[in-house]
Amino acid sequence: MDIRIEQPLWLLLLIPTALYMVYAWKSSGMRFVEKRTILFALRCLAIALLVLALAAPSITLRADEEQILFVVDRSVSIADAGNAADGWIMESLKERQANQSVGLYSFAETFRTDVQLTDTDVTVPVVDKIAADSATDIAKAIDVASAVAKGTIATRIVLFSDGLETVHSVEKLLPKYSGGRVTIDTVLLERPSNADASIAFFNTPRTAYEGEKQHLEVEVESSKRTAGELFIYQNDQEIIKESVTLEPGRNAFSFRTSATGDGLLKYEAKLIVPDDGFLENNRMLSVTMMKHSPRVLVVQTERNPSVIPTLLDKSAIQVDVVDVINLPANLSGYLAYGAIIFDNVPGHSVGEQKMTVIEQAVKNFGTGFMMVGGEESFGLGGYFKSPIERLLPVEMEVKGKEQLPSLGLVIVLDRSGSMAGSKIVLAREAAARSVELLRDDDTFGFTAFDEQLWEVIPVGPLEDKKKVIEQILSVPADGGTNIFPGVEKAYADLASLKLQRKHIILLTDGQSEMPPDYKDVIDEGRKNNITLSTVAIGSDADWGLLESLAEDGGGRFYDVVDESTVPAILTRETSMLTRTYIEDNPFYMRLGNVPEWTTLFTDGIPQMNAYIATTAKRTATIVGESHKEDPVLVEWMYGLGRTIAFTSDSTGRWTGDFARWGGYSAFWNTAVARLLPSYEEVPYLITHERGGTYTVTDSSQKAAFLDIAVVDEEGREVPFIAEPLAPGKMRVTVDTKPGLVFFGISDDKGGLFEAGVSVPYSDEYKPSLPNQALMTKIAERTGGRVLEEPREAFRDHPYKSGEKTLITEWLIGVAMLLFFLDITLRRFGLLKGFGEKRGRKSMVEEESTAQESIAELLKAKRKR
Repeated sequence: MDIRIEQPLWLLLLIPTALYMVYAWKSSGMRFVEKRTILFALRCLAIALLVLALAAPSITLRADEEQILFVVDRSVSIADAGNAADGWIMESLKERQANQSVGLYSFAETFRTDVQLTDTDVTVPVVDKIAADSATDIAKAIDVASAVAKGTIATRIVLFSDGLETVHSVEKLLPKYSGGRVTIDTVLLERPSNADASIAFFNTPRTAYEGEKQHLEVEVESSKRTAGELFIYQNDQEIIKESVTLEPGRNAFSFRTSATGDGLLKYEAKLIVPDDGFLENNRMLSVTMMKHSPRVLVVQTERNPSVIPTLLDKSAIQVDVVDVINLPANLSGYLAYGAIIFDNVPGHSVGEQKMTVIEQAVKNFGTGFMMVGGEESFGLGGYFKSPIERLLPVEMEVKGKEQLPSLGLVIVLDRSGSMAGSKIVLAREAAARSVELLRDDDTFGFTAFDEQLWEVIPVGPLEDKKKVIEQILSVPADGGTNIFPGVEKAYADLASLKLQRKHIILLTDGQSEMPPDYKDVIDEGRKNNITLSTVAIGSDADWGLLESLAEDGGGRFYDVVDESTVPAILTRETSMLTRTYIEDNPFYMRLGNVPEWTTLFTDGIPQMNAYIATTAKRTATIVGESHKEDPVLVEWMYGLGRTIAFTSDSTGRWTGDFARWGGYSAFWNTAVARLLPSYEEVPYLITHERGGTYTVTDSSQKAAFLDIAVVDEEGREVPFIAEPLAPGKMRVTVDTKPGLVFFGISDDKGGLFEAGVSVPYSDEYKPSLPNQALMTKIAERTGGRVLEEPREAFRDHPYKSGEKTLITEWLIGVAMLLFFLDITLRRFGLLKGFGEKRGRKSMVEEESTAQESIAELLKAKRKR
């Protein structure tokens, strides 16, 4: 047993306490045999115990209990060595002693408990593949394992690994475990000797000019002599295919190619060899920034070709025209352009996914965006609550709702099992957006069907939007498909209602038989002013039937291949019912105070015929508005990019005299000039350190602060950690899979820069020898051993377990008892008999002495 004083300075109080007690003893004239002496001693002892309690004393009771934690590296680089580790542990368990608890754990980038720490019998389980196995974090594994163990018991961690850590550094952690109760033994695991070939290096020029021959370098590392094929892709198009012979070690290859265009150029190197150990290390990306005149992407539809490309200055601007159905799906397809113009493009042809990617290009990489009006644009295009509405300076919602027609809308949704997954999610979201567009006094109903009918929202006035939306979003997918009962019920519910507009929207991905008289129901509905639109989702839908229903019902038919377009379709349908968007009274645009625009109209403003009604957002700059104070030309900054809304059209049908005006071409060139970002000439250097870690440096040394955004090719924001290293220098660690990501960098001087960065495959897939030196260092620095024999894992621990217990409360308790005993003895006189005989004898003697003294005094007086 050990006794320890945590705060010994409090013991100095014993000195003045002792001096005071001595003084009190002498002053009272007490003798050792008096009852007061006992009471005085009790009080002194109680005070001494209180002073000792202030010093926080503790006692440690020794025990022979021990904890053994087996921690096994299950990362992908040595996944096949896990069985050997399990066999090693099973063999070592034969030497386990009764006083030893055991726990089994696995780790890679994460940590997992396979068998909890226990003092009962342990059997090594069959373990599953661990999550996030493409990295090795030894430091986290040791730290978490030590936290799992009970801190008062001698602990041994037995670490199984190849010592090749790819995340963090365990050496920084080792001083924490030097000389403590936790020791770490290590067992070196060998990587399987599977044949493997990998792309170790792929380099392309950082920048290049159009037509310039670019030098591409590829290094391939192989564990044996073999043959294979090496492919090079440029923007996902194969440009080089070459058969290669690989020797053991590094093999270097170089190629020359050229490219046209401007902006980001993505290169990919891919290696194919037979019987390869890892496929994850056979692919690597690189990016090159092409320099040329600015590029503008004009998006149109086949039925509404855009006239804007004919109006732009081709000597200064390179213009690409694309049909909306051919829009790029990945971010790299947009970053080649300085500006994007949607000319009368419907949202359901774009889809949510592509809208999200475009939003990221504008927000984080400074790409300009402009939407031009028409019968399929803005609110009529179904952009309500979409990513495109978020980036535009106008809202699709329109003022003046009190003038809008009365409306009844019923949505009939297929909730059969085939709609499970993204279909039902997007369909519910689309229905919820439609509800948001309705007024509180509009009539609404929502019916779902499988093989039977489910009336989710009965047809009636829309009173509680929030509750209605919650009910819609809770509809699950299950069962078969029976289409017509839901449609028939919707017609019946709307038939007798006195409303100016009554509409049904049917969404389904399936087929079902129709009753013979189904057309009679639709024809009767047309007489009651009820219209029907249909949405066929996926290739299994009966598009022939649905198209016929829409045609007979006086509505529109949508054949959906991309499910993400469903919300835009329902938004468009609802918008066309609820709003009179097109303002078609001729007017003259009234200008705001924006010099870049107003200088175009020094000779006056031509008359315009029509526009789509929208509402300007609060912080937007209104360049021009109509006589009704509706925005016609509006702009604002969205993130790093400028966006413009022009609510009239480009063809001249709505713009009227404006399209015949001599400055019409200058108008569009000014719009493009406003949209194009202002890029610096490679102002930032992005250097790869390791894994997903990069250093961003301001090469001009002018910026004090850097603002960074990271986005992947699908337009999703990538989580990252930014660590400032110095003014204008930052370390960025991204959390994403291998591939291409895009850095958008802005500084405090207004500079803007974008760059594509290749995230390489994890170091786990690089062929490497085990780091035996690190495994040895871990053991030596923590008082452990590098184990060769399984039985060594259960040898006696050099430290003895013990649990430290504070006895402060015990001391205070005893002191209180002594005080109460003191008070009790004084109050009730329990020591009354102590010293009484001795006291009486003393009184007699004193009385006799006094009498003798008096007698002597009288005798002396007589002699006188």
